[in-house]
Amino acid sequence: MPEDSFRLVISCPDRVGIVAAVSSFLAREGGLITEANHYRDPESNWFFMRQVIDARSLNYPVALLRERFSPIASEFSMEWRITETAIPKKVVLMASRQAHCLSDILYRWRSKELVFDIPAVISNHLDLQSYVQWHNLDYLHIAADSTDKSKHFSALSDSLTQLKPDIIVLARYMQILPSDICSRYPGQILNIHHSFLPAFVGARPYHQAAARGVKLIGATCHYVTEELDAGPIIEQDVVRINHHDSIDDLIRKGKDVEKTVLARGLRYHLEDRVLIHGNKTIVFE
Repeated sequence: MPEDSFRLVISCPDRVGIVAAVSSFLAREGGLITEANHYRDPESNWFFMRQVIDARSLNYPVALLRERFSPIASEFSMEWRITETAIPKKVVLMASRQAHCLSDILYRWRSKELVFDIPAVISNHLDLQSYVQWHNLDYLHIAADSTDKSKHFSALSDSLTQLKPDIIVLARYMQILPSDICSRYPGQILNIHHSFLPAFVGARPYHQAAARGVKLIGATCHYVTEELDAGPIIEQDVVRINHHDSIDDLIRKGKDVEKTVLARGLRYHLEDRVLIHGNKTIVFE
């Protein structure tokens, strides 16, 4: 993909002529399509599209592209957005004490495998402070009182307002976000749950899995909603286990899956590959 591209993401009721209208518009504008994805959901009769356009082929700014495309969007009752790859998304990372998911994301960020800006890392503990600051990143410690978390979440809400993130990633942040924060950032908060949802929601899923004698454990990257561990799923993976594995073995194996799944989910979101429809997602891998 060219370094400077526009991504056009569309969802709308399906009907004849959507692809033709979009493609013809881009051709008239001189836009070079470098990637195209389409999907029709037969149950809802809803259509989804993701087009990547070489920004250099248009020779005018994205604001004008949005203005010129708007009549077509109105004609087909589209939910749509156009993003620029030249502008990195702002990602606030949140973690508690465990470092494996945060460490993996920071490695991918430093190596530019994933391209985004990090205005801050937020934690309710100090365990990861020196590690984060070694990366020359701001570390916001917001302590949480187990008997009254209202002050923690009020301070967190204020911090997020100041930071203005495009994406919030819960990289093993072990607090349940209140409904007001969830509703403020719909489709913008990614969480990694150490279970293959919908199995074993909530706390201590590896202990639940061990008690059930399962043969597969997994991890799920999903969007956060007001209902615990029930938001639209972005990515999942599993690893096989057997009766020899202790709970510590399950946790060790699970951590490898967790960080991989979270990184994939974040990549898909950063690249505008995820479209939410109800409580489901369409992911153009």
